[in-house]
Amino acid sequence: MKRALAVLLPFTLLAQAPPRQAPGVDSIRASDLRADLTFLASDALEGRMSLERGSEVAIQWIAAEFGKAGLKPLVDNSYLQPVPLVEYRGDRQLSSLTLKINGKTETLQATGNYPNDGNYSGKLVFAGFGITAPELDYDDYTGIDARGKVVLVFNHEPQEDDAKSIFNGKGNTRYANARAKMFNAARHGAVAVLVMPDPNHPKGMVRGPLDSPQARQQAPRTPRPIQAIADEQSIPVFNISAQIAEQLLKNPSEIQSRIDATLKPQSIALGDNEATLHVVNALRKRQLSYNVIGLMEGSDPTLAAETIIISAHYDHDGLAAGGGIYHGADDNGSGTVGVVALAKAFMKNPAKPKRSILFAVYAAEERGLLGAYYYAAHPLRPLETTRAVVNFDMIGRNEAPSTQTNGLMEIAPDTSNELNIIGTKYSPDYRATVVKSNEYAGLHLSYKWDEDTVLSVLFRSDQYPFLMHDIPAMWWFTGFHPDYHQTTDTADKINYVKMEKILKLAYLSAFDFADAKNPPKFIARPQ
Repeated sequence: MKRALAVLLPFTLLAQAPPRQAPGVDSIRASDLRADLTFLASDALEGRMSLERGSEVAIQWIAAEFGKAGLKPLVDNSYLQPVPLVEYRGDRQLSSLTLKINGKTETLQATGNYPNDGNYSGKLVFAGFGITAPELDYDDYTGIDARGKVVLVFNHEPQEDDAKSIFNGKGNTRYANARAKMFNAARHGAVAVLVMPDPNHPKGMVRGPLDSPQARQQAPRTPRPIQAIADEQSIPVFNISAQIAEQLLKNPSEIQSRIDATLKPQSIALGDNEATLHVVNALRKRQLSYNVIGLMEGSDPTLAAETIIISAHYDHDGLAAGGGIYHGADDNGSGTVGVVALAKAFMKNPAKPKRSILFAVYAAEERGLLGAYYYAAHPLRPLETTRAVVNFDMIGRNEAPSTQTNGLMEIAPDTSNELNIIGTKYSPDYRATVVKSNEYAGLHLSYKWDEDTVLSVLFRSDQYPFLMHDIPAMWWFTGFHPDYHQTTDTADKINYVKMEKILKLAYLSAFDFADAKNPPKFIARPQ
């Protein structure tokens, strides 16, 4: 039986775009998006696994497209920013955590990953949730000395189930992330971190093994070596069970209740109790990957020094064990193609906004946002002059119930015109600009993921490292679906007309960010 050929009808804005912006907006077409994404998510690119052949093809394709568009290279005469990575696999048989509690010694199998072999030892101190947030007048390190110590912290953040909490009500703040807690501990001189379940975590709100012994079931995934940024000044982070933690803390539930009630630190030194993290890796090798970055210079002699970033990541999960390919069409071929399309659209328009726009497609997001973290630590334009980030990650599908969200997040029956914007509580100005631009596009904008504490969505894409630098950085996201991180995430399932609509909205919004007298402000204390 023959199948009828799909015809991609062009999307028409609800109203004519402003004359200065119209040439760029009109150049974004669903048919072009389909052609590019069909290549990027094809079998030939083998799932674009970080440091493997398919990702190298993607890197070269993006760089070539930036060159065709006429973007300015920022690394000598290249669009490629080297990202030094180390790939490793921990040896769980040889790695261990040894605890000395009340004079008794117990050795446990390691439940953490760290790229550098060695022993990391120190006396134990308890540091609440491990958070230092001056704008919230909250610091778990008040009254303790963490220098040379192993720090024990709760998972998550205070008042997580309180709609009136200064920690973004029932949503996450940028401080609940384990990596943020690790770097905060390192800044206070700690040598390692042990993370325990927060004892009063709401029942049923499960997002991982620290929340429940029965983690939410996902389809089996092919094991991958872990990657990290080479020579990063990190410290080990291991997880421990509630049972072990209760040997170190008396009444941890009462301690959390006091923190939640008073927002005052309950941190203490844990006597002569000690911990030693013994790290052994069975595999460890250094390699280079690349961020792909190009610039369109702004038209104003003064404001051109300021930057708007439009970003995505190009990597995915490679080849599946036993055959099959993690094609990554939506995740994140869609975002990659979106950045390329916007680079071409901005460069085709004779009218340029006042500020410069940097187009960045990052390495190794699936391995831990590594390319974005590296850029934030080694920016090619000063972060203090970066005014906004538009980050695309999965902008090609209709959100649908899946094992990611079942029982945890309500999904609308019809999401064919819906776009999620994540992180807007950190910049009402940013949200207002997108809403204004949406008068032309007519999408249904959803902010439901700003209320999430279960799936940690705020931390799961490349805008997050920029939030940690007080930059209005938002994730544009069409949502999870049953093909998320499966071999079935293929180019034929993309809603290209919706994707065109999203990119036209992004063009209008980014142009306004880059052209407005007052760019969006960052609000450190979400309201």
